Amino acid sequence: MSTSAHRSTDPADVVRSGDSVIDRLVEANRKYAAEFGDPGMDARPVLEVAVVSCMDARIDLHRALGLQLGDCHTLRNAGGVVTDDTIRSLTISQRALGTRSVILIHHTGCGLESLTEDFRHELELEVGQRPAWAVESFRDVDQDVRQSMQRVRTSPFLLHTDDVRGFVFDVRTGLLREIDPLS
Repeated sequence: MSTSAHRSTDPADVVRSGDSVIDRLVEANRKYAAEFGDPGMDARPVLEVAVVSCMDARIDLHRALGLQLGDCHTLRNAGGVVTDDTIRSLTISQRALGTRSVILIHHTGCGLESLTEDFRHELELEVGQRPAWAVESFRDVDQDVRQSMQRVRTSPFLLHTDDVRGFVFDVRTGLLREIDPLS
């Protein structure tokens, strides 16, 4: 049974009537758990790094960065934006679990480039309540990476703000392009 986004032509992979995507994922987990061995790892990332990235399904962070299980903390959200909740997670990552470096990864063709804060207004009209969070949409991905780096570097809650670097991942080539925080 495949859980991949790519459609299989194998009849064994066709989802039975009534199965949901979550059913497929739970079944995949059962197979995983059957072969699972406790790696005996600590929650502290071996490389002492936290990765903040967009939740975009086209980005396989571990493969793109050559990371293994246990190497890093991974924080993902729409746009890879450094929000208050991101700062909360980074603070716990640094102060309780020993990370010292932060890599921020945005990407080309991000969906937040086509949204505006009007999205919140439309939600309010639809559901009768305005979201407490900002959309954090942007037009210039490089500038948004700079803003995210600045938010990390100026947070009073973070202990380690000297090794913070930002990048744009090209979804067509798989390459990272580093962003100069001062440009």
